[in-house]
Amino acid sequence: MKRVSSVAILALLAALGIGLTWLAQHNGAPRIAAEQRLIDSRNLLDLLPPDSYDNQPLEQPLTLDNPTLGNSTLLAGYRATKAGKPYAVLLRSQTLGYSGAIDLLIAIDLNGRLIGVKTLRQAETPGLGARIAEWPNAWLQLFSAKSLTDPDDKGWALKKDQGQFDQIAGATITSRAVINATHEALRYFDEYRHPLLGSPSHE
Repeated sequence: MKRVSSVAILALLAALGIGLTWLAQHNGAPRIAAEQRLIDSRNLLDLLPPDSYDNQPLEQPLTLDNPTLGNSTLLAGYRATKAGKPYAVLLRSQTLGYSGAIDLLIAIDLNGRLIGVKTLRQAETPGLGARIAEWPNAWLQLFSAKSLTDPDDKGWALKKDQGQFDQIAGATITSRAVINATHEALRYFDEYRHPLLGSPSHE
């Protein structure tokens, strides 16, 4: 009889433990999801000055027409606004590097100038192309304030290809891929400026 009671008590304790664990996970799930959204937001939005926007860009992704470009594909787009007026468009671009896909975040202001470029994911060679993942990144900062016309189309290339940009040492393919993807994002912004900014009044 004692044995049956002991088994029943153990079963009850086990059920109680499972129930409490489920309850803790269930109640904690929204908090964990909110914390993850905050981490994602900081990771994706730290290209923008904190006081430059007051909306939640990631909660209202843009619809991108014809996102497959020559050397890259646009995976997502977001609009940052302040007091209802557009400040910047963020384009998440994927291109092919030396060792695999490279995901970039490219921030462009309403005048078509680059605010910045950031690497979100990559699988390049450690010590060489993988240096594009460092943040802040001195090489990626070379693109800040550049535009579709500054430099011109020929300038959007490596110096070894008669362009304007240096390469990451020992990482020609990686460097070329990032330059091409950034240039294509600027072209896309120029072509789809009105829907991206959400207003026909911005030229």
